Amino acid sequence: MSAPLLAPFQGWLVRPEWAHQVVAGAYDSKTAAQRHAIVEQNPFSYLGVTRSHDDLNDGTTDSELLNLCIETFERILTSGAFMQSTHPAYYAYRLSSATTEDSSTGELSDDSLKRRVEQTGIVGAFDINGLRDGRILTHENIRPERASLITSHLSQVGASSSPVSLTHVATPELVEILSSITEQAADVDLVVEDIRHQVWTLSTAETTNIQRFLENPVVYVTDGHHRCAAAVAGQNAHPDQHPFSRTLGVLFPHEQLRIEAFHRRVPNRASLTTTELLGALGRVGAVTTQTSNDIDDNNSADAVCRPTTRGEVGIYHAGSWSRLILDPLPNATAVGSIESLDVERVRRELIGGVLGVNELDGNSDIDYVPDPAGIAELVRRCDNDGHIGLVLYPTDIGDLMAVAAAGGLMPPKSSYLHPKPPSGLFLRTLGVGATKHLGPS
Repeated sequence: MSAPLLAPFQGWLVRPEWAHQVVAGAYDSKTAAQRHAIVEQNPFSYLGVTRSHDDLNDGTTDSELLNLCIETFERILTSGAFMQSTHPAYYAYRLSSATTEDSSTGELSDDSLKRRVEQTGIVGAFDINGLRDGRILTHENIRPERASLITSHLSQVGASSSPVSLTHVATPELVEILSSITEQAADVDLVVEDIRHQVWTLSTAETTNIQRFLENPVVYVTDGHHRCAAAVAGQNAHPDQHPFSRTLGVLFPHEQLRIEAFHRRVPNRASLTTTELLGALGRVGAVTTQTSNDIDDNNSADAVCRPTTRGEVGIYHAGSWSRLILDPLPNATAVGSIESLDVERVRRELIGGVLGVNELDGNSDIDYVPDPAGIAELVRRCDNDGHIGLVLYPTDIGDLMAVAAAGGLMPPKSSYLHPKPPSGLFLRTLGVGATKHLGPS
């Protein structure tokens, strides 16, 4: 049997008794200040291992930042928070909306009740060469400085814990096998931020049984483009070290995935007043202003200004909400092409054309707020720094796959996988840096 695109590995799982301390909630659904506060309160949170310069905002150098990540990582390892599998294996991994029985408080937020989901995937180590030969297709631009820091993180921390999320068109037989496996008791079962995470370590026989489905499928990256770029750079920097030829990934059936929008916050570099902004927006579409009578206790800004279809954008500026309906596309624009997608039209026509900001520039100062964080969070951040908030309609999973298959690249943060795998649940060691004494898994 040839080496599969997604291979089993002798990985590590967080011990159930440590899970609530170590496993981190979704990184980019939190502000830098929130992540910093979590790490300060909990020295075992994996957010301390994945922290970025944004979390510190104090002029810390890359070297100093990585030393802090290593310090937290070694603290977690020394505590014995992870247990290693006895054999190379795949892991079945299910994310689902928590029920009141699962939740430690017995209650769930109204938001979580709206987002009933369940998706079951396979965790393994995927072949990085698949990113070069067309077996693994990407769809987003990246910011090189962010990918570079993750590459250094791989070499010095020597481990990965945030699996790249992938999707494919799974066969019914594979889905049925996974369904049977997940009827057993899970090795890890915990609730984090209203999402239930369950993990099953496959036996050698189960691993062999599903490996035939994972030889060379065409798969699509749904979350983790910077981690992919970092993994490629890591392999280039360590061409003779086999562990760097693969990286941690989880493969989900495409029909189970839920894609949410990443809303934009764009700097008001021209210091436009609300009136001037609305006038400028009229160049790219029809603008409707929401009055105080439209938004009240019975009709929230979330309900009034959230887009309900493609081509609509909610606009927030200086306490005022508006709705923009983008002008119709030229007849020659193919439906489903990258040029027709809201994220690309907003980047090109609105962010660049109206606001004069290049979203692909690493110094654009654009901030992204995933939809599960809430419209109130977008408003709070805009009120804090004067940015202009743009509420987008989510990208469809079918469009994402079509753009990737055509070799197109969307703007950064074009889709938000919800729910998404956290850090601190799985661990794949590379046998370098802080895991040199453990060896590769």
